[in-house]
Amino acid sequence: SLSNHMTEKLYTQVSLESSGLDSSDSNQNHGVHGVFLEQRQSNTDLEYDFYREMCPNAEMIVRATMNQIFSQHKNAPAQLLRLLFHDCFIEGCDASVLLDDSNGNANHTIEKQAIPNQTLKGFNFIDKIKEELENMCPGVVSCADILVLATRDGVLLAGGPFYPLLTGRRDNTQSFFDRAMAEIPRPDGNITETLHLFALRGFNEWETVTLLGGHNIGKIGFEFMEPGQPDPTISSDFINEMRLNCQDSNSSANDGALLPMRSRSMSESTAGMSYYQGLSSSISSGSAFDKLFADPQLMANEKTAEFVTEYALGDRNI
Repeated sequence: SLSNHMTEKLYTQVSLESSGLDSSDSNQNHGVHGVFLEQRQSNTDLEYDFYREMCPNAEMIVRATMNQIFSQHKNAPAQLLRLLFHDCFIEGCDASVLLDDSNGNANHTIEKQAIPNQTLKGFNFIDKIKEELENMCPGVVSCADILVLATRDGVLLAGGPFYPLLTGRRDNTQSFFDRAMAEIPRPDGNITETLHLFALRGFNEWETVTLLGGHNIGKIGFEFMEPGQPDPTISSDFINEMRLNCQDSNSSANDGALLPMRSRSMSESTAGMSYYQGLSSSISSGSAFDKLFADPQLMANEKTAEFVTEYALGDRNI
């Protein structure tokens, strides 16, 4: 699980701006790279149990509703984690990615329509939780806090750690289409680009490697290119492995079957050790693990490769 240092950095020191508060200035991603970035909102604007007087059962309602959702939708945690990342990476955790218009203008291009965001899922889960909260405490709990809390509870349900959260975020009324198009890390981006985008938000190389190792929950899609032939840049061994997996899931090779990620047990004492072991060993073995472009890029940089090796050998703990 995350150390106190990383938890503090992710969830308080960089727990992210929300619009509407006094503040200081401050890719398409099919795997979630981590969630928590540059802050504009000062730490004093957020606090533990922010809704204790206005809606004392708020976090309990979120947790209970997430339990219901997870019982029917096992991929909900992965969907919410990715949704939260895409929200937080642009202007902070302000729920701007949830908006259906910007500043009340339905004709304004919205963040949700940006290419990296067009495959986001989980909006319906936030709507469900919002409905439950509105029944108990109308107009009190922000959508930004709902998304953050629901994701935390989803990660816990998926076998991950519980981590305390500050609340009191404000919802943005403005959407950021252009920034979402330009600044969300791409799944086919190289390690230099990825490190640069995270560095702009206050993350060093070690923290970026750590966050990249935390994205492998849920399932991934695999499709063969039209007209039914695989991408020629993908190795034949990987294609054969995917064909077998797709057949095992009773799916045809062309229907974009969902395949379970090769994930570590999130209860391990080190965060994602098996992820780093698989990544490190697959570079030499040529297994399927190293053919998802964003992952092997960690081994293309001398410093990040060093961190991967240390995690894989158990020489570095978070």
